[in-house]
Amino acid sequence: MDDYYPNLSPIRTGLACKCPRCGGGKLFSGFLTVRETCEVCGLDLRGHDAGDGPAVFIIFILGFLVVPLALWVEMKYMPPLWLHAVVWGPVIIGVTMVLLRPLKGLMVALQYRHRSTSQQD
Repeated sequence: MDDYYPNLSPIRTGLACKCPRCGGGKLFSGFLTVRETCEVCGLDLRGHDAGDGPAVFIIFILGFLVVPLALWVEMKYMPPLWLHAVVWGPVIIGVTMVLLRPLKGLMVALQYRHRSTSQQD
């Protein structure tokens, strides 16, 4: 059955939140809910779950970017602590919301590529 589908990049399909097999169907039915099946090729997606992987990657990414930036702002401008909370709180929440869905799509696409679920198509 896989012979009829092109060998798609899991990075491209995952970050685009598309079906990892055909690249055409939507991967999510809600914000983070993986569809049961692809509406285009019928791939069973029920066994694909990214777990906490995307959240862990986001924690590492934000820690790497935001902490040095917040320290630089503190050393350069010395704003009051309440201003740090007002600025960095929304930045962290916003970047998390932007990255969470594509990173979950990437994890699902990598699971499909490497067949790390109990269900095979």
